[in-house]
Amino acid sequence: MDGGLTRGGLPGGPDTAGTQPGAEPRPAGTPRIVGIVWGLLVLNTLGSAGAKTIVPLPRSLIQMVTMGALVAAFALALVVNPRLRIRSSAYVFLLTLLLVMSVISSANLESGFGALFRCFRLTLFVGTLWLLSRWWDGGLTFVRHHIRMYFAVLGSVAAGLVVSPGAALPDLYGGRLVGALWPLTPPQIGQYAAVIIGLTVLLVLGRRTDRAGAAVVVAPSFVLLALTHTRTATLGLFIGLALAIGSLILTSAAARRFFTWAVLCAVVAAVGFASALQAWFLRGQSKENFSNLTGRAKVWDALLAAPRSTSETLFGVGLGDKSFGGLPIDNSWLAVYNEQGLIGVTLVALIIIVLGGVALLRPPSLQRACAIFLISYCAIASYTEAGLGDASPYLLHLALAASLLAAPAEAARLSTPEVPRRHIPRWARRSEVT
Repeated sequence: MDGGLTRGGLPGGPDTAGTQPGAEPRPAGTPRIVGIVWGLLVLNTLGSAGAKTIVPLPRSLIQMVTMGALVAAFALALVVNPRLRIRSSAYVFLLTLLLVMSVISSANLESGFGALFRCFRLTLFVGTLWLLSRWWDGGLTFVRHHIRMYFAVLGSVAAGLVVSPGAALPDLYGGRLVGALWPLTPPQIGQYAAVIIGLTVLLVLGRRTDRAGAAVVVAPSFVLLALTHTRTATLGLFIGLALAIGSLILTSAAARRFFTWAVLCAVVAAVGFASALQAWFLRGQSKENFSNLTGRAKVWDALLAAPRSTSETLFGVGLGDKSFGGLPIDNSWLAVYNEQGLIGVTLVALIIIVLGGVALLRPPSLQRACAIFLISYCAIASYTEAGLGDASPYLLHLALAASLLAAPAEAARLSTPEVPRRHIPRWARRSEVT
C-alpha cells in the first residue's frame, strides 16, 4: 500500500504529524528489528491448542516454536536496547504487578509446576514490553506491525482453506473455519480478523493508507471472519468501530460520511437479510444452548459455587490452562479470579480503566481512535474469552493501545553542542602579547 501497511512510518514523521503542533521531528526512526520482535510476540501468543492440522504437528513441537519465539523476542529486544532505556508506562507497570501476583499465587504449586513455567513466560513477555516501551511515542508504527503479522497469520488460514477445505471446515467445529496449517480455533481466527479489519478501516479514515490497499486486507479478512461464525469477534468489531469512529466525528468529515453510510447499510441489512443474519448468529443452536452461552454459564456457575479458602479468594490458585473441572472457563474475569484471585481481578480492571481513562482525556486523533477500538474490543471479548491475566493476544492488543496513547517523545536536539573554551595558560598569553 502506498504509504500505508507495506511501509512503516517513522515516529515523529507522517505517523505523528499534527499530534504536537510545533514539535521537531525525531532524528531517527524505530529500528526494523523492533518489528521483528513484535512479530515474535505475535507468534508466541498464537497458542498450541486448536484443530487438527493437515500435517499433524506434535503439541511439544508447537510449544517449542512459540516459547522459542518469546525467548528470541526478549533476546533481540535486549540487543536493540542494550542500555535498557525504557519509558514510564502505567500499563506495563500494572502488568508487572499482575506478574508479581501470579508468582505469589503460583508459589504453592497448587496448579503444579506448569504454573511456574507460565510465570516465567509472563516474565519474558512483560520484560520484552518494557524494552520496547522506549519506542512507544504515540505513532502508528506498531499498528502497521500488528496488521502485517496478523494478516500473515490469516494468510496461513486462507492457504489451509484452499489446500484442504475439509480440514479447514471440520464437522467437529460445526463447519466453522479453523487453522488447517497451524492449529487455530474459530474464536482465534475471528479475533485476528476483527482486529485488523478495525485498525485498517481507521487508517483509511485517517488517510494513512489508500483504499485499494486497505481492501486487500479488509475483504479477505471479513470473509474469514464470516466463515468462523464468531459472534464475540463480530460484535466487538462493530461496537469497537462505532466507538472509535464516534470519537472522530466532530473532527473528521470522512468519519462522519463513513458512519452515515454504515448506519444506512446496517438498516438495509437488518431489514432485507434478517433471517440470514439470524441463522448465522444462532449457528444452528437451540434457544437453551444459546441462552447459556454454549455451556459457558454452567462452568461459570460451578466455578463461583466452588468452596475457596481466604488465600485462594484473594490470590487464586496460580496460573493454569484457564479451565475449571476440565472445561474451559472462557471468561477473562472468572479465569483471573480463579488463578490470581480478587487482587488479580482488581489489577486487570485497573488496566482497562486506566487505558480507557487516558484515551478519553486525549484530544481527538487517529491514534486515540485506534486505542479506543482496541480497548473496547478487548473489554467486550473478555466476557466470553480468557486471556487478560496471562501472555495472550489480548494483552498484546492492549500494549498496542498503550503505545498509541503514549506522549510523543521529546525531540532530540539537533543543534551542534557548544565546544568548551580551551584554557590558555597566563604565561602563553603574555608571550603572544610580546
